[in-house]
Amino acid sequence: MNAPLAGVTVVAMEQAVAAPMCTRVLADFGARVIKVENPNGGDFARAYDDVVNGPGGLAAHFVWCNRGKESVTLNTKSPQGLELLHRLLDKADAFVSNLAPGSTARMGISAADLTQRHPNVIPVEIDGYGPGGPISHKRAYDLLVQAESGSCAITGYPGMPAKPGPAMADFTTGLYAAISILALLFARGNRSAGGVAPSVELSLFDVMTDVMGYALTYTQHSGIDQQPLGVGSPAVAPYGAFRTRDGQTVVLGTTNDREWQRVATEIIDRPDLADDPRFATNPGRCEHREILDDAIGSWCAQHDLADIQKTADAAGIGNSRYNLPSEVVVHPQLTARDRWRTVGTSAGDIQALRPPPVISGFEQPMGAVPGLGEHTDTVLGELGLTTEELSRLRADGVIGPTYS
Repeated sequence: MNAPLAGVTVVAMEQAVAAPMCTRVLADFGARVIKVENPNGGDFARAYDDVVNGPGGLAAHFVWCNRGKESVTLNTKSPQGLELLHRLLDKADAFVSNLAPGSTARMGISAADLTQRHPNVIPVEIDGYGPGGPISHKRAYDLLVQAESGSCAITGYPGMPAKPGPAMADFTTGLYAAISILALLFARGNRSAGGVAPSVELSLFDVMTDVMGYALTYTQHSGIDQQPLGVGSPAVAPYGAFRTRDGQTVVLGTTNDREWQRVATEIIDRPDLADDPRFATNPGRCEHREILDDAIGSWCAQHDLADIQKTADAAGIGNSRYNLPSEVVVHPQLTARDRWRTVGTSAGDIQALRPPPVISGFEQPMGAVPGLGEHTDTVLGELGLTTEELSRLRADGVIGPTYS
């Protein structure tokens, strides 16, 4: 089948993770994504590190979030650069940005501005806290928003809060932005002739408070701030990580009373615990989780990981192995299911994981990660600019050096 988003053009002024993840998802489904970057360094995530095919290679964050895009360098602080941006938007279906608060308005490319000159473009603006609030003016990065939204308070251990490892605020905001664009593209055919495309505002804080839905709902109705439990969950018990005899860590989880009964009788051989009324329901097990964790932990310490997992599988109890990233990279599940693909970069080919959706008849193109300004001449040439005009723009600092 053809790429679902073939023929869709997205222009992006983006940094770091949130907006780049949005446009990467769209590129994976076949959209043309034109990434407009400052000639002086571009997306600052390019400089986070140099580990990809390094030293002296590319940054891991940038490679993760930017495959399948075209990089165009424009100094949008110059009138000529800003006009070229508008000419790109003349041919675009969506415009995605996550610049500092107020930046698009100062440049005259806010959602309100775009409705005048580019009424068919879907403007998607991502910021930290959303407009109209007491902290709307603040800069916001993933860690800051995770702390502000309460995510760090339910991660780690009591008295030892932690940031969840993945960039949850950035990543989920990017996905919400992509979903919003897809929904509005789907609805575009129903818009009346001459109608203005709806705009989308997304804040990392709003997304993370949505992700925090369970914790906030629980506290709202109980008045209790649940304490973090490391590799565990305050919502159910027993559910956690346990050391094994051979020095591994197994994670065992139950989700209902029947599963707890099987853990007690078929795995750890403790019928006394199965019959104890304190543990008959999940609220009781959560209240007395230390007793259950001690019993399960003692049993696991006497058995090797492979035996524990075999026993748990036979009993129909969820289990997994605690893995380091270096172990996930060579995980047999990824290899057996052919999840790795070769992706080109300016520093040489790399292996990257296929996007999660498996769609019959279609495989995501997973295009190359662009070098800074790699597609400037090609894209601006499509606007009718000649080689001489491009040379003058370079001399004036409107676009970056010739890519090599």
